[in-house]
Amino acid sequence: MFKHDRAGRLVDAQEFEHLKFDRGRFSPELLDELLATAANSVIVEGNSVVIKHLYTERRLITLNLYIRAPEAAQAVVDYGQAIKDLAATNIFPGDLLLKNFGVTRHGRVVFYDYDELCLLSDCNFRELPKASTVQEEFASEPWFFVGDDDIFPEEFLTFLGFPGKLRKIFIRAHGDLLGVEFWTTMQKRIRAGEVIDIFPYKHDKHLSRRMS
Repeated sequence: MFKHDRAGRLVDAQEFEHLKFDRGRFSPELLDELLATAANSVIVEGNSVVIKHLYTERRLITLNLYIRAPEAAQAVVDYGQAIKDLAATNIFPGDLLLKNFGVTRHGRVVFYDYDELCLLSDCNFRELPKASTVQEEFASEPWFFVGDDDIFPEEFLTFLGFPGKLRKIFIRAHGDLLGVEFWTTMQKRIRAGEVIDIFPYKHDKHLSRRMS
């Protein structure tokens, strides 16, 4: 369903068969574990380890760990852009937790948890209803009906876990993600058949339009 992703923000899994590695690349402990738990797929042939069938993904640093790095501010901004790029291709990640995103060696943020991916056009973005009583405001469970496709952008920031400084950076760069208008506008554009521009490079690398 998500082969139409043209944003490059989803990790690609590459399938291989009968892939051969030098045995020296495996520690004895790892090799013992592979032979014990995946004996139908892993065999040893002389100085080689052969894996009959596997899927590989590019190496990433999970975003929830990367935000401790000096380059964290840049990654936070690109995280928001990754969400917008996916939205432009009619994809909603479903689970926006930082641990579901990773940073490549080039500093690009990508999404790798496919479990809750869905079409943006299938989502129902709603504003949180205002509580009319103190009991409703502090209730442990929602006091209003929530459908399976209902999403409340106002709640995103609550569970993202950005430290104070990074939180401000995210809001300044992508505060529109925390409101309903961005999402419903994007849905209208997609349903109208618009092909939304996506740029694989950073804003400061764009060519400027010089007025003559």
